[in-house]
Amino acid sequence: MTENKERLRLLRIKQKINARRPNFVRPESWRYKRLKSNWRRPKGIDNKMRKKIKGYPKMAGVGYRGPKAVRGMHPSGYSVNYVSNVSQLDELDPETDAVMIQRTVGSRKRQQIIERAEDLHMKVLNLPVKAVEVAEFGEEAEEYELLGEDEFEFEEDFEEEPEEEPEEALENEDSEQESSE
Repeated sequence: MTENKERLRLLRIKQKINARRPNFVRPESWRYKRLKSNWRRPKGIDNKMRKKIKGYPKMAGVGYRGPKAVRGMHPSGYSVNYVSNVSQLDELDPETDAVMIQRTVGSRKRQQIIERAEDLHMKVLNLPVKAVEVAEFGEEAEEYELLGEDEFEFEEDFEEEPEEEPEEALENEDSEQESSE
């Protein structure tokens, strides 16, 4: 129990550090479109960022790291394990490991991995939302019966004749304007 409490405490510390951590950008990436903003260390002899001059973005450094015990963990407290087939699930511990299905896995094998993970009581971190929505929709669809083409009839009474009130209202307005003049 104490190990679990310690892990939760460290995860909270990690979240606070992550919230304070700035976005580290590549030097001059804001100046030139050809440079992406992904981090590169500044190396020039006169580089203002390397010299840590006020007004320039922060550089990455060891002071921004999180606690070593929870480094690389998912915010839920599980260690992330990428899985591409069902047999890899048997090697994992359901209490400490969570499953992340690789993006190259097809829908049929993905469904098999999800079902096997449920049997082993493992947490799947990238559970597809579509699968949940489709399952709910499938349950609702069974409740309703679809009408056949022979049973469906149109009602042709939806076309009604327009009333003559707008014309009469216009005539009344015209007579009121003439009388006021």
